[in-house]
Amino acid sequence: MFIAAVLPLAVFIFPIWNVTLEAPQYPTPLGINIHINDFSDVNPHDIKNINLLNHYIGMKYIPDAIPEFKIFPWGIILTSILGIVISLKFENKYFLYWFILMCLLSAAGLFDFYLWEHDYGYNLDSKAILKFTNADGTALAYQPPVFGTKQVLNFTVHSYPRLGAYFLGFGIILSLYAFKLSKNLKLDVK
Repeated sequence: MFIAAVLPLAVFIFPIWNVTLEAPQYPTPLGINIHINDFSDVNPHDIKNINLLNHYIGMKYIPDAIPEFKIFPWGIILTSILGIVISLKFENKYFLYWFILMCLLSAAGLFDFYLWEHDYGYNLDSKAILKFTNADGTALAYQPPVFGTKQVLNFTVHSYPRLGAYFLGFGIILSLYAFKLSKNLKLDVK
């Protein structure tokens, strides 16, 4: 359980998510890495170039900071500390509670990511230079996928987890394994 509680701290070292845009006019795809506390370019100036594209179609700029960058790091630190304390108590029912807590917080983080993308893809500036509409005349939305690949105008947008998310996920799964293992060990002792 101790290892399970420490693994999520890898999100401070590795990106959690990546969104990449491929298009014929860009020989090198544009990409943004999402970290626990900031955004970073995949290649130099990618975020600047994505923001320029966003400006033309009325999407918001990707800011340097968002409120989540202050909240999520503390969430990871506190849940890791909680997991370490639980591992030292070695009461297996708490391993399960930590697993459930981490699943709920991860789901909340993904839902927040979905809301963020939805806001950027649907709440467009009415004064945008370029306006695209659906066949029924409604404004075309540009929401990237939360997970997977999607065609948005002439861009193929890919959105996938990165190493930080895998460490987080592995830590969560490992806590469930620790729960089952410790439960079996206690049964064998009796």
